[in-house]
Amino acid sequence: MRRSVGVVGLVVGALVGAPLSAEAGRGGLQRELDGVVGVAGVGAQVEVREGRRVWRGRSGVGEVGTGRAVPLAGRFRVGSVTKTFVATAVLQLVGEGRVGLEDPVLKWLPGVRAEGVTVRQLLDHTSGLYDVLNTLPRPPEAEFYANRWRTWTADELIARALVHPPTSKPGVVYKYSNTNYLLLGEIVEKATGVSYAEAVERRVIRPLRLRDTYFPGTSTAIQGPHAHGYVPGPDGPLIDYTKMNPSVFGAAGELISSTRDLDTFMTALLGGRLLSPELLRAMRTPGVEGGRYGLGLTWRTTTCGTTVYGNDGDALAYQTWVFSTADRRQRVALLLTPNFDVDSDDVVDAFLDKAFCG
Repeated sequence: MRRSVGVVGLVVGALVGAPLSAEAGRGGLQRELDGVVGVAGVGAQVEVREGRRVWRGRSGVGEVGTGRAVPLAGRFRVGSVTKTFVATAVLQLVGEGRVGLEDPVLKWLPGVRAEGVTVRQLLDHTSGLYDVLNTLPRPPEAEFYANRWRTWTADELIARALVHPPTSKPGVVYKYSNTNYLLLGEIVEKATGVSYAEAVERRVIRPLRLRDTYFPGTSTAIQGPHAHGYVPGPDGPLIDYTKMNPSVFGAAGELISSTRDLDTFMTALLGGRLLSPELLRAMRTPGVEGGRYGLGLTWRTTTCGTTVYGNDGDALAYQTWVFSTADRRQRVALLLTPNFDVDSDDVVDAFLDKAFCG
């Protein structure tokens, strides 16, 4: 799901290939990453690219109390970056004429309380549908910890959301809602005859050979090397929340990946390997005038005036950012395991500005 709501040990950076710049080679980006972890994280890993040059860095620890370094090629829960993968599959179906952007949700999911809402409005968060996230318990509520191993179905989560009235009329305002992508996951299944996870795997993950990327379903562990993630415990101190049932995220945020795979995916997407030019333009068109969220893709402007495209995600114990310039020359993929002492947005924004602007 999207970004929302320390311990610093071993600090390590790794330089692969030619350095991005003399300043990066002297530790400019490493110092910035150390600053992110020093303020907001337990650990972090990052991949920064400029043309053919790449810098991979890490900071903090991969597991509290061990001094173990964060794996440079580690896997993690990417949260709402999942939405960009799902949106890509939906738009491929649009390109094949199997789904229409202006199709009413009720065409695909009769009986769902989404009157007047279209597929496009689900993709760009202008549906006005209530966000299921607001119905779920959060730390330090006791129910949050009790739900750790619970298996959720999309029907359950959608029902929890749609018992609440819409926050606006469809197509009028942008308001982020994870409910939109739970519904899109169901539409993909109706249109293809396979689960959204299988559809994305066939259409995106396998063709791009994303070896670290997969949908865990109800599997509680992260396969392969990975940093441990933490959430605030019921009494305050952080507790290890690496293992949990990710079905609560569903099509809105369950994916597991790595910085390398996220970079490969975003490069392929923005480079036109996954969508036609027309559909890629639609993906980069905001749902409302002056907005910064299109069809599963968002963008931001750095302090040096560069616009970068991608997405960010929050999967409770893991936070992710992946962004690229339109020409794909400069790209950043960052994982943070947060410490919840502060909101991480400001320090991560400063890191992204350093990476893109120097």
